Amino acid sequence: MRYLIIFFSAFLLVACKKEQQTAHTSTPADSVKNVQDTLAATDSPSGKIAVDTFPFPTEIKECSCYFAKTKADFLAEKYIYADDAGKTAYMKLDGKRMALNLISSSDMEADEELSKEIENDNYKISVKGKKIKGEEALLFEGTLTIEKPDGSIVKMPIYGECGC
Repeated sequence: MRYLIIFFSAFLLVACKKEQQTAHTSTPADSVKNVQDTLAATDSPSGKIAVDTFPFPTEIKECSCYFAKTKADFLAEKYIYADDAGKTAYMKLDGKRMALNLISSSDMEADEELSKEIENDNYKISVKGKKIKGEEALLFEGTLTIEKPDGSIVKMPIYGECGC
């Protein structure tokens, strides 16, 4: 009987230690999973900003600035940004074509650098560029930055021109 109690006690002791080890090793795995879930949520498609191309806006009649992602897209008239060199900028963001109010814009003929700021409730947009060629129309290369209130940020190169 004594041996049976010792055997049973040893068995319970070993079983309890195995359960503790199993519980202990699963904790770091859960922590890793939580970190991965957090990263997945940050990089999820819902947090991205879709920037789509569109044809030149018919609303623009005279002076304008318009940009594409690359020189090839520019030549193919696949624009991602256009403005009337004054008050309104046009973009297609997250599947919706938008007319946005320009907050500030540098004088495109006086500067070697271009700077435009656009902001509404859903987006904060910044256009920065350097003049690469200047004749009738001024060619620029630069960066378009779009931010959403949820912290999503998209930066992309731009190529395009401003002129009348």
